[in-house]
Amino acid sequence: MLVTGASGLLGSVVARRLVAHGHAVRTFQRRPARVTGAADTLGSMTDPAAVARAVDGVDAVIHLAAKVSFAGDPRDFLAVNVDGTATLLDAARVAGVADVVFVSSPSVAHAGTSIVGAGAGPADPRRARGEYARTKAAAELLALAADAPGFRVAAIRPHIVWGPGDTQLVERVVDRARRGRLPMLDAGAALIDSTYIDNAAAAIVAGLHRMDHAHGQALVVTNGQPRMVGELIGGICRAAGVPEPAWHVPGGLARAVGGVIEAAWRVRRRPKDSADEPPMTRFLAEQLSTAHWFDQRHTREVLDWAPAVSIEDGLARLAAHYGR
Repeated sequence: MLVTGASGLLGSVVARRLVAHGHAVRTFQRRPARVTGAADTLGSMTDPAAVARAVDGVDAVIHLAAKVSFAGDPRDFLAVNVDGTATLLDAARVAGVADVVFVSSPSVAHAGTSIVGAGAGPADPRRARGEYARTKAAAELLALAADAPGFRVAAIRPHIVWGPGDTQLVERVVDRARRGRLPMLDAGAALIDSTYIDNAAAAIVAGLHRMDHAHGQALVVTNGQPRMVGELIGGICRAAGVPEPAWHVPGGLARAVGGVIEAAWRVRRRPKDSADEPPMTRFLAEQLSTAHWFDQRHTREVLDWAPAVSIEDGLARLAAHYGR
């Protein structure tokens, strides 16, 4: 069993869950994942020889490795997210891998408007917002097109994954709130779904175990507990002991300003490997000011899965993580 991207939070939790299920697990990423019971293999998704070595001798792959950012060189997103996925699929077929779970994102089917109780719409690179979403959409289409007898592929789309140790959402919220730089858009009234980290990992593993039912499909995964964005952000702030947002910005203004900042960011001279990101982008403003929650009935039926950790329990675990 191979897990790519296991140095990230979600990948490491997935790898640990697979080890706990008794699987022999190998990980593949650029830096050590250090998952107890799993064998680390180091390399880049842009190196076909390294990818071929990683898949050699495994019967299944869970592919999480990706370039995840609100900004960056489009060529980097393309090289890792699209070309890297194509390389992995080709290498997996040659190696005799039977099953691939491609970990995607609901953003691949989000065109910037509200999503209210929808299922998993088709990935659309032309309408997806931002380089990450566009390239993940293209990669998901490649992955699902590869589904065939003897080489089954499913796409799992966890939505807004968070929990202790999360740097994508939680630490960004906490850092900006601590510095008084976290606005609330449209009074935080947009209703959104999110996914506690353990639930997301369990659903991904379920996708592998239920491949007979899941292959050929894209499935959105959430806690199934829509909350107003202000309620979720406020809960994260209280768990970390930082001030909740005290200033408000109209969503339309934030989207316009985010687009301007994003354009300016692209022409800034920064080191290639800089982790620096713009404080606001159009995509981020849309995520904070439009509804996006999903019908989970089909996902739960196909995966024979339900979330084990509620939003409230997740926030309590987050507070414990911060020593509160």
